[in-house]
Amino acid sequence: MLKLKVSGMSCNHCVMHVKEAIAKVPGVKGPVDVSLEKGEALVDGNPAVEAVIAAVKEEGYSASLVS
Repeated sequence: MLKLKVSGMSCNHCVMHVKEAIAKVPGVKGPVDVSLEKGEALVDGNPAVEAVIAAVKEEGYSASLVS
């Protein structure tokens, strides 16, 4: 499971965009859990980290891997 810090989200509409973008990345399995309050995303599966971060950035938000 990947845990990402996501910055720039301000509402549930933002959360929806981030979820949809991450879900389209090859290797992502099941639902994506994005928390507005925590500013993070939990991603199941085996996607390329760079691809997930790029998908979030394409939506206008920033993301980084949490170790």
